[in-house]
Amino acid sequence: MGAKVIISGGGTGGHIFPALSIADSLKRVDPTTEILFVGAIGKMEMEKVPAAGYPIIGLPVAGLQRSFSISNLKLPFKVLKSLNKAQDIINSFRPDVVVGVGGYASAPMLWKASSNNIPCLIQEQNSYAGLTNKILGKRVKKICVAYPNMERFFPADKIIFTGNPIRANIHPYTPEDKIPAAEYFGLSSDYPTVLVVGGSLGCGTLNRVFKNIALLTKGDLPYQIIWQSGKGYHNETVEFFKSNGGTIIDENSRKIGNILNCDFIFNMEHAMALATIVVSRAGAGTISELCAAGKATIFVPSPVVAEDHQTHNAMALVNSDAALMIKDANADIELGNAIEDLLKDGGKIGQMERNILALAKPDAATQIAQEILKLVTK
Repeated sequence: MGAKVIISGGGTGGHIFPALSIADSLKRVDPTTEILFVGAIGKMEMEKVPAAGYPIIGLPVAGLQRSFSISNLKLPFKVLKSLNKAQDIINSFRPDVVVGVGGYASAPMLWKASSNNIPCLIQEQNSYAGLTNKILGKRVKKICVAYPNMERFFPADKIIFTGNPIRANIHPYTPEDKIPAAEYFGLSSDYPTVLVVGGSLGCGTLNRVFKNIALLTKGDLPYQIIWQSGKGYHNETVEFFKSNGGTIIDENSRKIGNILNCDFIFNMEHAMALATIVVSRAGAGTISELCAAGKATIFVPSPVVAEDHQTHNAMALVNSDAALMIKDANADIELGNAIEDLLKDGGKIGQMERNILALAKPDAATQIAQEILKLVTK
């Protein structure tokens, strides 16, 4: 009988996809491993994890709202209820190891597991650790990190520099890979391509910038754009394309000229293969995939995340001449020109591709899985 492992966390694709990569690697390393996910009720992991073939249980935990909200008054009760349910899960599943990948569910699950003397591991994705993980770092056995110099936040003897786990189909691409990718999206394999990803939930700033580009140009551009706008922005994006002469392709996608817009890009491998450059938020998981693909990137970090960690993530690459960064507040004015300037500078693109690829850790998921299984003490 194999090890029993709980993987807890989620909330966004940046937590969920690395968690699924770890689970897949655990199964590859030891197919007898039994895995249970624990997420937050109402969050996207409750849909994505079962779709990937793994069981999941939801906790009623939620986050503190930054502005005044009546829901903040309910938070202590949700936390207490989540701690009690986490204990019930431990009593029922009897895990050998519990892994936290970030997100609301990680905290109560790891807190209860460590209180029960069950070995725990944190997978810290960002270059700047959040408060919850800094607290949990004192209670867990190992902390797998994606950036150097994390001794600022965690005990040095617990840190293992693994990188972030990524989807298995993300890797450096050849020019030949562009042909099936272009066919998939109905675009040209000969045009320069800008891939725009604002995260799985979408990004208001990037959506506004690319709406303006579409409005001004009607898609008559010397390059083509694949723009993921997020399911949360579906209705307003569809209305925009209808009102400005765009074509509605299907429920997920629409087009105007050389601009293809999707709520969600289901085949990121093809999108990466076709991309000449990428415009992106600076979530840790996204950065790890861009490193693995070796893509020249302009980051526009989100200013509303804890400890401004996306700016810290992006600057780690900017300081290595592996990426460019534009502040969110300056994106409306600067981003369009920055895209055009970079597309004209093949030498700069090549330099950024080499430098970002040098930062890749493609075997991170396997290494993390091995560290998890080392903690099993049957």
